[in-house]
Formats: sequence, C-alpha cells, structure tokens
Amino acid sequence: MSELTLTAIRLGLLALLWAFIFSIVSVLRGDLYGTHSAARGRGRGQSAPARAAKPARRGPTRLAIIEGPMRGGSVPLTENGVLIGRNPECTLVLSDDFASGRHARIYPGGDGWLIDDLGSTNGTYVGSERIGEGTPLPEGARVRIGQTVLEARK
Repeated sequence: MSELTLTAIRLGLLALLWAFIFSIVSVLRGDLYGTHSAARGRGRGQSAPARAAKPARRGPTRLAIIEGPMRGGSVPLTENGVLIGRNPECTLVLSDDFASGRHARIYPGGDGWLIDDLGSTNGTYVGSERIGEGTPLPEGARVRIGQTVLEARK
C-alpha cells in the first residue's frame, strides 16, 4: 500500500473515532440533563396559555404524594402541565431510584387531565394498569412511578 492510502485510512478511522465519542457525549448529556423544549409540558400544537399558574380544568387540581420517599408532598396541576421524573428540570423531581429522568407528564386535554408515560424503563401505572399515551386522569386516581404513589386530588 502506498503512504497516501495509509494516511487516508488513518484519517478516516480518526474521524470515525471522534464521531463515536461525540455520539456518546450526546447520549450522556441527554440522560443527565434531558431535552429542552419551549413547549415542554404542553400538548403538540398548543400555544402558551395566558394564565399559566391557575388550574382551569374540572377534576383534580393537585397531585399528592401518598407513598414513597417524598410522602406528604404535593404539586398543583397547572395549564403548563406537570413533568415528573428525577431530572432537575421536572416540575415534580422524584428521589426514587426506580423513576426515569423524564418519566411521565400530566397535561390538560379535553375536559380533564391526561397522563403520558415518556418511555420510562419501569413504566407508569394508573391503578394497576400500565399506561402509554393519552390516558385520562380522573380525581382519586392513583399513579405509581417506581416506589412513589401519587393521587389526583381536588
């Protein structure tokens, strides 16, 4: 092989190595910090509400933590929705080893509230059923995320 061919192969392998390193850093960054979006907590295609802090839906107005490491706490349900997980960017930051960084979100939909599992490893349960996307969240419903149980309350 000529010297030029060897140099081209070396540079190609070096470029592949750096691309691999950058992809690893990107995945780690996403796991640590999550993805940032201007529409975080709202459904697709919805504009920002005029009064972001006032609950304007029928049904529950807050989530109470009834089991788990953060038992006794609660968080209000707002028009911006509630992002639940271990990442600091979440509205409700769980100190539960079985919760994902961005585990679930609760957002307004139709006449009440909807809950989505955000692709978590251990799943999100409403009652005893594992949920996916767009599951209604009525008052009194119990949501289990890892070892934490939340209850939708008035």
